[in-house]
Amino acid sequence: MYVVDCHRDGNVVSDSVIDIQNIEKSYFLGDMEVPILHGIDLCVGKGEFVAIMGPSGSGKSTLMNLIGCLDRPTRGNVLLMGKDTRSISDNELAELRGFEIGFVFQNFNLISRLSAYENVLLPTYSNSKPDIDTKSRARELLGMVGLEDRMNHKPTELSGGQRQRVAIARSLINGPSLILADEPTGNLDSKTSNEVMDIFSSLHRKGCTIVMITHDPEMEKYADRVVHIRDGYIENN
Repeated sequence: MYVVDCHRDGNVVSDSVIDIQNIEKSYFLGDMEVPILHGIDLCVGKGEFVAIMGPSGSGKSTLMNLIGCLDRPTRGNVLLMGKDTRSISDNELAELRGFEIGFVFQNFNLISRLSAYENVLLPTYSNSKPDIDTKSRARELLGMVGLEDRMNHKPTELSGGQRQRVAIARSLINGPSLILADEPTGNLDSKTSNEVMDIFSSLHRKGCTIVMITHDPEMEKYADRVVHIRDGYIENN
């Protein structure tokens, strides 16, 4: 059960994991400003599963990059777990990203020379919480996604669905407050997509906060709420 009650006075209540306030994002070609996002407001509560949907070029991946602290807005505020990302340094932003956000990408982003187990451990090399036994946790997470017998296999020895399950396990290694999934089923067939989404559903039932970028209407059924974005504007919220 989630409760969302984002204030608009620069503060955020404890139930809110994401509070985006009137953000705009532009890129510059020389002196020409090219706007991508226009006055976006979005609030995501703790334990909520939100799907952000829109056609190619709608701005949904740009929005995910801002939520994931991979980029900064041109204007407006992005608050994560109550922290205003405008007011913290790049090092603090990297620490927030490493500890509090788990990423799952369409192309898996696994290191080909590393085993599944080593790929899951990879985020802990730069960021690890002192109260987590990362090696035991990596084995536990691979077991949770059904890959306990594949942990020593390299990505080239795994199917697409198995690689995505490794990526999901990797996203959880630091016990993040938020999972961001960018088109997590985009490279998978229907059967494998459903298997991967069943894992996300299980994580959601355990209380994980998930924001998923997708263009596939079949994925709507897994979310608590669907946010549609088009031409850089949110159509519903």
